[in-house]
Amino acid sequence: MSFHIEAKQGEIADTVLLPGDPRRAKYIADTYLEDVICYNRVRNIWGYTGTYKGKRLSVQGTGMGMPTMSIYATELINDYGVKNVIRIGSSGSYHPDIKQMDIVLAMGACTNSSMYAHKFGNFKFAPIADFELLRTAHDLGISMNKRIKSGLVMTEDHFYEADTDMHHTLASYQVLACDNETAALYLVAAKYNAKALSILTVTDHALTNQTITAEERETNLNDMIELGLETALKL
Repeated sequence: MSFHIEAKQGEIADTVLLPGDPRRAKYIADTYLEDVICYNRVRNIWGYTGTYKGKRLSVQGTGMGMPTMSIYATELINDYGVKNVIRIGSSGSYHPDIKQMDIVLAMGACTNSSMYAHKFGNFKFAPIADFELLRTAHDLGISMNKRIKSGLVMTEDHFYEADTDMHHTLASYQVLACDNETAALYLVAAKYNAKALSILTVTDHALTNQTITAEERETNLNDMIELGLETALKL
């Protein structure tokens, strides 16, 4: 047992899908997994283990932001021996070639977070996805006819006071989407030698002012969920 996860040893699989929304974690468990157990209810950040097409997998909510992502990723890897962590989350975009509901595979993550300055000082650490996971997800996405793009994303510490001018600048440098968690996931995975990938659905587009409801974020991101599950199946 860790500070934020109450699972017993052996209750969490080697591969874990990480939605930010704990209700999406429950939706995935209820909709896609068999023989499900709920191993975590601490702070209502639910975690489940079950089987998908015969493979044992877990799904763990992480909440919002880099600090919470770093907490859950660290505890899953260090305390429970998780080897593969796959974020399946919502994101925004300022890029004209990205459409609402496109899926973005995060090859790497730019960030303005002080979490990186604290660790690396003047050096600019470049957090990237695990290549095996990235290649698997990309090839599966193509074969499944998903609307996918692979490229850089940006992880922002702020939500309501984000630097939108910088977002436009980053988009001009081919940063495809922005979220609040990917850079933290890649940092923790690199530190503790786990494999990580962030799969993002563009739910909000700044150029078109398109968005979706909270309920849709919970239950309507099935293309991304299925790509994450099928990627996990290959591990």
